[in-house]
Amino acid sequence: QVQLVQSGGGLVQAGGSLRLSCAASGSFSRVIAMGWYRQAPGNEREWVARITDSGTTTHADSVKGRFTISRDNAKNTVYLQMNSLKPEDTAVYYCLAVQPPYTFWGQGTQVTVSS
Repeated sequence: QVQLVQSGGGLVQAGGSLRLSCAASGSFSRVIAMGWYRQAPGNEREWVARITDSGTTTHADSVKGRFTISRDNAKNTVYLQMNSLKPEDTAVYYCLAVQPPYTFWGQGTQVTVSS
């Protein structure tokens, strides 16, 4: 079992920045990847970024160049730095941890970008 606790988020004007954090605890040793998804009202959950246990990162085209996923292994924490935010980035953001055959989710964090 992996527990994920998210922090960060909130309200920001377009062009601003926010950083989300996702702290993991529990049986963390077999987690092969962590990442972020988001879900806007009326939309399906959308993948945002991923970081593997080897440190390889990938980002969705919609956020590439603006968002950066990173991690602090000493703190078992993954971050999502979000810059140049746009109103269309408004969503509830969820972190996840993949520990085959399971996927664990954080509680979700609201990000609202005003125009």
